[in-house]
Amino acid sequence: MTAERSPVPHPVKAFLIACVVLGSAWVLTAAPVDLAQLVQAIRGEMQPSQAMDFMQQLYSTDRWFTYPKFQETAEYLKKTMEDIGLKNVELLGAPADGTSQAGFWTMPLAWDVRSARLEIVDPAVPAEHATLADFQKVPASLGMWSGSTPPEGITADVVELKETDPAKIAQMPLKGKLVLTSRNPADFKWALVRAGATGAINAFTENPKLEDGRQWINAWGDNGWAFTKGSTPLLSFSITPRQAALVRKLLAERGVVRMKATVDSRYYSGVYPYVTGVIPGTGSEEVLTLGHSSEQGAEDNATGVAAMLESLATLNRLITSGRLPRPKRSIRLFIMGELYGSMHYIDTHPERMRNTVAALCMDTPAASYDLAGTEYTFYMNPHIAKSYTDAFILRVAAEYFPQLHRPWHEHAFMSGTDTYLSEPTVNVPTVWGYSGSGVETHHNSEDTPDRVDPRSLRDIAIVNAAYLYYLANAGEPEAMWLAELSQTRGYEQIVGSAAAFLDRVPTAKEANGLARLLQDATDRVAYSVDRETQSVLSVLRLVPEQRRGEAAKTLASLVDNLSRFGEEQAVRVRHAIDRRALELGLKTPVKPIAASDPQLKEAAKIVVRRKRHGTLPLDDIPPDQREGYPSGAWEGVPTIALYWCDGHRNLAEVIHLTRMELGPIDFDFVGYFRFLRKKGYVDFVQE
Repeated sequence: MTAERSPVPHPVKAFLIACVVLGSAWVLTAAPVDLAQLVQAIRGEMQPSQAMDFMQQLYSTDRWFTYPKFQETAEYLKKTMEDIGLKNVELLGAPADGTSQAGFWTMPLAWDVRSARLEIVDPAVPAEHATLADFQKVPASLGMWSGSTPPEGITADVVELKETDPAKIAQMPLKGKLVLTSRNPADFKWALVRAGATGAINAFTENPKLEDGRQWINAWGDNGWAFTKGSTPLLSFSITPRQAALVRKLLAERGVVRMKATVDSRYYSGVYPYVTGVIPGTGSEEVLTLGHSSEQGAEDNATGVAAMLESLATLNRLITSGRLPRPKRSIRLFIMGELYGSMHYIDTHPERMRNTVAALCMDTPAASYDLAGTEYTFYMNPHIAKSYTDAFILRVAAEYFPQLHRPWHEHAFMSGTDTYLSEPTVNVPTVWGYSGSGVETHHNSEDTPDRVDPRSLRDIAIVNAAYLYYLANAGEPEAMWLAELSQTRGYEQIVGSAAAFLDRVPTAKEANGLARLLQDATDRVAYSVDRETQSVLSVLRLVPEQRRGEAAKTLASLVDNLSRFGEEQAVRVRHAIDRRALELGLKTPVKPIAASDPQLKEAAKIVVRRKRHGTLPLDDIPPDQREGYPSGAWEGVPTIALYWCDGHRNLAEVIHLTRMELGPIDFDFVGYFRFLRKKGYVDFVQE
């Protein structure tokens, strides 16, 4: 996944702006000296060459992306964790049976491949061009969960698919055909099944300039990502842009192209393995770093796993040598199949999750310093879970990256990896470090170890280790500093929320526009104050329970300051709007007017209660039976709205909060949640 990047506002500059606005004599709180010392100690002990070795070994097995190879990777990880000194190392697993669920995600069926080939048999072409796919040479030439053929193979005509509407594709005469498509066939596999296609030949690529690279097709379920018990075993191949051009040329010249497919694969009920271990702390709580194995790429995500291994190896060396004290909290490393593994772990280890105070997700390429777009971006918690970890991960980055003259960035929460732990039913604040790969190789056979830069791998490993150790050892004094840090970021966020509306005032043309602008600005500033207040108060989780009452009294002044600051920002906007009204010859003071939304009246009667943790992929409902509503596996709007549903807020409040977080949204919230209730995913406490 490639992240859109936005520059981090300079914290000192933003804070000084806030000071000018209030006319106050605030002083920016300095970080405790030990954070700088911690970063330097970790930097001096880090072994990038060892991290590169970890990455190479992971790539050597995971590049095959079959379940026996996933097991080999897991066994290597277990041994490596033990070798670097982790304790209580466990090789566990989720059932890969195609029917079990964790959250509402249906577990995949296990899958294995012995061999697979795709060859042009008519018309005759030179031998060096005839073989389009050979799994033994390039694993990504076969889509994950591809079906099999008889031992002698099958021969079929190729049809190029230009239609984009899945409903129309489902009605096309594709029976017995191999379908060449320039779109990811996993996105409309259900339609190919309905049309009777034998399989798909993928010509889609995220980077057409990689003329000899193959996009990895890692999804092949009829109803979503994973192949489950009811899915259809269609063939799935992936060819290069150069090969796709040849096939299209032959189709244009000859009209008919026939290919032979031979695939020896199988589905079975197995295990989706995952591994976890800890650097023991002196207490019962934990901090967590997690990231996924079980992918074919070196950067995505062997680098993330390697960085985590080296992070904990480095910390363990520092602790066992006495250069760092043993932390108060254990530091846990958790490596699994993306989402499916973490969902199962959360389901089966509720006590551990309750004792986990913070996490850092490592879905993390480590690309060349010499290419643009390879700087690290840190993704924040969703607004429902605003936390001190947002400010802290940026503070760690600010402590380290300037030493290298490397920029870094922040980004709002985005679903799509194992960062959902921060949502309220799991309640572990989780940030995510990610970088681009410069040359886009996401899910491509060109994602190879030679593209990994040990400097980038070192950088994210250092940041990961510093984040983990500091929070593992944080007590009440550190919590108070983290609260100050969060307050500083809170001022920045509140100023930013007001500034966005101040920028729109000079171009307002009429009274209703100004009135709506005032309402929106007032709502947005109040929302920002509320969310940043939560960030400050979230540090109480780091304070011993018997001290939380006193600590809360200390934090009250920080919260009061945020509230007063928000009021001042709201006044700024109100004065600017009144000034603009006078310029237009309109009546002042302007009175706020909310935009109308006909669904809010009905929504105010509904209170939604969630049944399970995580998102709603709808993978047990065929796409054409979802009444037009999207899968909630990755989609931002249904995901964020679901997170705001706590069994107490009514749906009108949920809609308001979702819009505050994401901006203006045209979405049928009432219809969507009624659909979810009808299908058994949520309950209505009130209607």
